[in-house]
This record gives sequence, structure tokens and C-alpha cells, in this order.
Amino acid sequence: MAEVQAPEIIASGEFLSEQKAYLQGFFAAVAQNYPYVGQVGSGQFSADPNLGGPNLADAPTFFNTPVEDLCAEERWKYESNPLDLWDELLEHAAEDKVPNAELRYRFKFHGLFHVAPAQDSFMMRLRAPGGIVSTDQLRGLADIAEQFGCGRLDITTRAGIQIREFAPRSIVDVLNAVRALGMTSQGAGADNIRNITASPLAGIDAAELIDVRPYANALQSYILNSRDMFGLPRKFNIAFDGGGTISTLADTNDIGFLAVRIAEGKSVPSGVYFRVLLCGITGHRQFASDCGLLLRPDQLVAVAAAMVRVFAEHGDRTDRKKARLKYLIDKWGTGRFLEETERKLTFPIVRISAQESEARNAIDRTAHLGIHAQPQVGLHYIGVVVPVGWLPVGQARALADVADRYGSGEIRLTVWQNLLLPNITTQNLDAAREALRNAGLEVEGGRVLSGTVACTGSRGCRFAATDTKGHALELATSLDATFPVLQPINLHVTGCSHSCAQHYIGDIGLMGVKIGGEPGYQVSVGGGADNDQALARELFPGLPYKEVQSALHNIMKQYMEQAVQGESFLEFCGRHTIRELRGFCKVERFSEVGA
Repeated sequence: MAEVQAPEIIASGEFLSEQKAYLQGFFAAVAQNYPYVGQVGSGQFSADPNLGGPNLADAPTFFNTPVEDLCAEERWKYESNPLDLWDELLEHAAEDKVPNAELRYRFKFHGLFHVAPAQDSFMMRLRAPGGIVSTDQLRGLADIAEQFGCGRLDITTRAGIQIREFAPRSIVDVLNAVRALGMTSQGAGADNIRNITASPLAGIDAAELIDVRPYANALQSYILNSRDMFGLPRKFNIAFDGGGTISTLADTNDIGFLAVRIAEGKSVPSGVYFRVLLCGITGHRQFASDCGLLLRPDQLVAVAAAMVRVFAEHGDRTDRKKARLKYLIDKWGTGRFLEETERKLTFPIVRISAQESEARNAIDRTAHLGIHAQPQVGLHYIGVVVPVGWLPVGQARALADVADRYGSGEIRLTVWQNLLLPNITTQNLDAAREALRNAGLEVEGGRVLSGTVACTGSRGCRFAATDTKGHALELATSLDATFPVLQPINLHVTGCSHSCAQHYIGDIGLMGVKIGGEPGYQVSVGGGADNDQALARELFPGLPYKEVQSALHNIMKQYMEQAVQGESFLEFCGRHTIRELRGFCKVERFSEVGA
């Protein structure tokens, strides 16, 4: 194959920035003549014994792992590609039957989750790159949820949407209806790249360094058109942060691309670049850390694809507890991982110290709620509270109507399970706010409720030990009714150690546990991300739920009485020992335990 001169083609200036980002990744793959091209021959992912599939000369391997050593999920992938499942989906819909363990796993590649025993029904998780959906799409999803599901949409902690509680007979109807809206659920579950998050104020933030929407969209297109981007050793999270007012929690992702500015006189030309954070996995108590790379914006998609491919080829496929990117880099070291990444690129990657970058702009933890001016003259966005992400179809339609009548027909979802309505003119602000209130939606919730995040919980997840959403609503509402706090307080409530609600980064983090067969929570305090990066410290290993509310009220009372002027709850917790904080909570059996 003749060498493809991607840099010269792209540098010619004949393409838009989004096209450049997409083509850079495409040429990177072509130049490597990458052999992992989907099903080949008997159905294996690849016929190349160095990358997977059967080695006819020796014992069969899959990504250099002997087939006999593969865990069950990897053996299923070795036997046939889970993307090729349409006949089975038709069969299950026609017979209205639930899948067995293997097909339950395979269905997740299509965004379909059978959630028994929590519910004898399906959930669909959708992709929405950058969290952006149109009003037509939101209305269409509301129609699907009303016709087939529970009459509600759920906003997720990756700025996506779930449709819940539909029967097996409806899985194909739901898939087809979603595709008719120009949306997809492909790869939204199992061992794939999850919904790509991006700064929710991209393009409408005066403080941002760069609009990251083109890169989220370009990577989404690249993934959906590259079969080797599916079937990874485990799930994979990627985020783009434009460096503006609102964070996208890039440091909790496997790969976080963070926009930075380089001033004149440094070792590279001045301008806006991206630094690369690797191995965020807060369920394992680890934030992503800077790996030393500095990328031009047009290099992002190619580097992301190369890193994913290195992970796919070398990640652990024998032990799912050790199959995330973190464990590959723990084994290799960052240096080797970057060397392997660079081999898949048509350009060198620049390594310079993070100290050469200007400091990130300050993050406003409240800017995803309320009314805020955009840099476009006369336009504003409204941040709307959606408590624990539950959005009934009636409210979804009302939001679409407000966005059409007063905005630009666009809805932006956030990783805090709230949403934004952009591009509302000054003269329409009062009418838009009144329409939202008439629909039962607030733009400025209580400081705890508006910062509350909760995973699905035991109502819809077989792993969860507790009713996270119900408990989160009850706790947040009670705290707000009692304590008029002036600083934002984030309550993160997760149902199990998978930590889908990222309890380790909450001001208050609760993880569901069973105590004597009854629901309870491990309680942690003092977590944060980005500028406030900190892992929450365990306050109690387990409290029955009936004791959690009083403990939180007691510590909040002490915060309100003792906090110095302007001190956040995070700062308050940070200057006290665990023993002192436990004493504030007045849980007698723990009061003398801990340092």
C-alpha cells in the first residue's frame, strides 16, 4: 500500500475543523493497515494471530491471550461479534422472551440491558455526544418512553438518556424508533466506549478556550464507523473539556482531553492545545493524571483512537476486575503506553511539562443552574433542575416547547443529571422561566437538591443494595428544608461499589450496603473534582438508612454554625479529623472510633 500523506492533505486548509479531526484519525488507521476489521471467516474478530482470532499453527488465541484463559465474556466475543445480533433480537422480540446470560451480555452492545431481578424488563442507554439533543429528538424519545416504557426519561451521569421498563417484545420497535430519530444506542453498554462527554457550555461560554463540540462529534462518528472500536477489554470513558466555566469532570475518565493555553516564549508556538489525562476511575479511588502530552486540536481523534487500540490489543482479557486502562498502565508504565500509541500515528506526539501551560480558568460549580448571559449579545442559557435525572415525558415535551419557542431548538444534558436551554433572548427570559415553572421545573433548586446525583438504584439495577434515587430525593429535600446553605453542596448516592454516581467525588458520598439485610450506606465526606480534586474520606463504613438523615443533619448543623465566612462544606470537612466529623454526626457507637 502506498503511504498516505495525511498531514499534508489535512494541512492544505481545504477542510473544516471537524473534518480535519475526523480525517486525521481515519488516515492514522489506514496508514497502519490495521487488520482488525470485524468478523472474518468463522466469525472471529480478526484472522491475524498477533491481534486475535485463531492461530492455525498453535493453540487459538484472542488478542494474544490463549482462548482457554479467556473469561466468559471474552470467549463469547471470540466466538462471534456481539454487534452481529439482529436475528437474535428479532427472535426475542417475536417470542417476547428474556435473554440467557450470554445474550444478556451481547444485547448490551446494542444499548439494551435486561435488568432482572430488579425489574423483569429492559432499559436502553442512548448515545448523545457532548450531551446535545434536538427538541425533535427529545419529543421522539418521550413518545417512545410513553408508548413502550415507564413514561419517563432518565438523564445519566454521562450526559446521556435512558429509556426504561419496556418488555422484550418491544426491543426491536424501540431500536428502530430511536434510529428513526437519528440517534443510536450502539456500544452504549458492555465493553465499549461509553457516551462521549464534552463541556455543556461549548460554544456559548465566554471563558472557554475552544469549542469542543466538533471533536466529540468527530470521535462519535469515528467510533460508529470503526468496528475495532468495539469489544474492548472493559468499558472506556472519554471526555473533552474546553477549559471554560463548567467542567465535564475530565479527571474521572479513562482519557480526558483538557484545553490549555500556551503563551508566547514557550517551547511550542503559542495558542490553544490539549493536555491528556489518563486513567480516571473513581470507583477505584483514582483520578486521571496528566501523562505529559500536548496535542493540537486536529490530533485529538487520531490519538484517542490510537490509545483505544493499544488498550484493545493489550488489556487483560482474563480477569475483568483488572481489565480497565488503569491496570494496563500500572503494568507497563505511562512511557511504554505512549510509545505504543505513537506507533499507530502518522505524526509525532509532543511531550512537554504541564508547567508550560497557563492555569485553567476557574470553575463555577453553580453555573449549570439558573440564568446566565452568553458571549453572544442578548442571549442567555437557562440551567434547569431535574432532580436525580428523572424527567417525566410531560416535562420533556414542555422543555422541547420552551426550547423551540424561546431558544434555538436545542437541549444540553450535563453530567450532574440536569440540563441547559441555550440561546434564549433577554426579552424571552421571563416567559421561558414561567413556562418551565408551569411544567413543574425549577431553574434554581435548593443547594443540595440541585447538586444531587444518584445512580439507578435497586428499582432498576440488580447490583444496587438501596433505592438510591428515592433516598437521594428524600435526603436532599430534607437538608434543603432545614439548612439555607449559601455554598453548593454535592450529594452523590450510588447503589454499589461500581460507583456509577461517583460517590468518592461528592461533598457527601453515599454507597449502598446491606446492614442486617436492611438498606444502609457507607458514608464519606470531602470529595471533589477538577479544582477541588479530592477523594472523599470514609466517615462511617455502614449506617442503616434510617440513621443517615439524622447524621447528615447533625454534621450540617455544625457546618452552618462553625464555618468561617465563605467556607465551603468541602473546606470545612478538610480541616477536621474523621473523629471530629463523626462526633458532629452524633452516631454514638462510632463517636470514639477513627483518627
